Amino acid sequence: MLKLTKKADYGLIALRHLASVPGATASTKDIADAYHLPVPLLAKVLQLLTKAKILRSVAGTNGGYKLARDAGRINALEVVRAIDGPVILTHCFTELGTCDQSDNCTVREPLRKVHEAILNLLENFTIADLVDEAPVVKLTQLQVPLRVAELNPPAQTAHHVL
Repeated sequence: MLKLTKKADYGLIALRHLASVPGATASTKDIADAYHLPVPLLAKVLQLLTKAKILRSVAGTNGGYKLARDAGRINALEVVRAIDGPVILTHCFTELGTCDQSDNCTVREPLRKVHEAILNLLENFTIADLVDEAPVVKLTQLQVPLRVAELNPPAQTAHHVL
């Protein structure tokens, strides 16, 4: 199964947090507390993002991390690669690119297309897109609980007495 690691999730959460207020700086602890993330693991992720020049470290009492460039110019693919390394769908797409079944494989080319589509999707999805995303479902609480009688009103009769 293809899925992002927790580290990649945490990195995207932190970047979205920083992008939600342009120019904002936040400490590892601030971000970890806001989203209930483990500080040591988040600290490692933020260091990887800084090394990749996605984040910039800011020293001082109000220091922490801030985006190194506009959120619209940071894509999900570079974030995932900075944290987890290359995105590989199958062994066919590694540097070696061969396996025992290479000569007889009937799915290599279709899987290459899937792999490229995933890379393209991640490359075109920016941190700004994460900030702009509206919740899929907006939950609203009912003001007054419905009673069964309100759902199934009695039939109207000609001899209704008040």
